[in-house]
Amino acid sequence: MMQTIFGQLFSTFWWMILIAVGLGILKAYKPVLKEKFGELAVSIHAKKYLTEDYILLNNCTLPDEQSGTTQIDHILLSPYGIFIIETKNYKGWIFGGERQKMWTQKIFKNSYKFQNPLHQNYKHQKVLEVLLSDIIAAEYLHSVIVFMPDCEFKTVMPVNVFRGKAWTDYVKGFKDEVIPVIKLKRIQLRIEKEILEKSWKTDHLHVANLQQRNRKN
Repeated sequence: MMQTIFGQLFSTFWWMILIAVGLGILKAYKPVLKEKFGELAVSIHAKKYLTEDYILLNNCTLPDEQSGTTQIDHILLSPYGIFIIETKNYKGWIFGGERQKMWTQKIFKNSYKFQNPLHQNYKHQKVLEVLLSDIIAAEYLHSVIVFMPDCEFKTVMPVNVFRGKAWTDYVKGFKDEVIPVIKLKRIQLRIEKEILEKSWKTDHLHVANLQQRNRKN
């Protein structure tokens, strides 16, 4: 009898159950999807505003002796230098300075703290410096921070922090060819060899490494 009742309830409300499950999954993955949208925007910028001289590697998870892994949103290879790009898909007002440990996002009356993306990207840059130390000098690696245009900067930002597609003009400002084509190919092969497989397992491992590092701090 009870089994029949449950069967009737499920047949009547199955669509509500599916919606509830779907909303739960969407809520859990909303931050990830938000960042992925920002990363997609940067990929579109590169394709639209940069020439074939530039090679964009996306979502690069690399081994890191200190934290286990490090995840770099984009690595832009070019004869003019290597650009390590960190994307931030935030809305509202953004306050921050080059030397501040934490920056602030303000949406109406609510304020939220987040790690200075320059400091975050510095760690990414150091991983690449070690990986490529026998191929290229560290001076040719450049950090770039890209916020989406939905936000508004309320403090003067460092020269390598941008909203929207403005970052491409900064990259194009590097005009001296400092990396020969053959060496650039070596760099690409070295990085691609070290990148961990793009999968849920790799992402899960990276999150676990971050959580472990945060507990130690």
